[in-house]
Amino acid sequence: MAIQVVSAEFHKTATRPDEWPRGPVPEVAFVGRSNVGKSSMLNALTRRKGLARVSATPGRTRALQFFDVSFRPTPAARPRPLRLCDLPGYGYAKVSKAERDRWAAMIEDYLRERDVLRAVVLIVDARHPPTEGDEDAAAFLQSAGRRLVVAATKMDKLPKARRAAALQAVERSLGLGRGEAVPFSAIEGTGSDALWARLAALAAEEAPAAPDRDAS
Repeated sequence: MAIQVVSAEFHKTATRPDEWPRGPVPEVAFVGRSNVGKSSMLNALTRRKGLARVSATPGRTRALQFFDVSFRPTPAARPRPLRLCDLPGYGYAKVSKAERDRWAAMIEDYLRERDVLRAVVLIVDARHPPTEGDEDAAAFLQSAGRRLVVAATKMDKLPKARRAAALQAVERSLGLGRGEAVPFSAIEGTGSDALWARLAALAAEEAPAAPDRDAS
């Protein structure tokens, strides 16, 4: 059964932990290389065409972008809150090393420390094998103890006869089991319900225990 999105709106931009939204609302982050289609995916999931800014220029997103969503998992259910976070894309070379390092530190702080973060959606381009950056991102998230959901986007760019093999190649490269990656296309509108089902289930889980900062 399809998730019903009741409302979706931009909440705020943040570059430092003291700017992160406060409160117990469960959160899901979206990460991927520059220009992989994070904004298009967010717009498709929230059913709001212009909610997240879509740009043809890689590296446009340079801060954490937070969006507040209210959804019903079933028609009879009460609306539930979920916050989405769009992270800056990795792998964009046309900025200084200092700028890339700043982005990396900002993203790493968020992914390690955010206590309401339930899962991270790693978006990869289904047309190509996962990049070294994709593999590094998956390894980092797993080492940080984060729940990882992989979405293989731009499936519409592939002939239907090649899609299953492309999805399996993504799963093998990232060490996933068969059927774990979600095939997605913002153009065709496919994969949105399947991805929402996973996010809704993760949002309903209890928050994980906070990392022990004093552990050596």
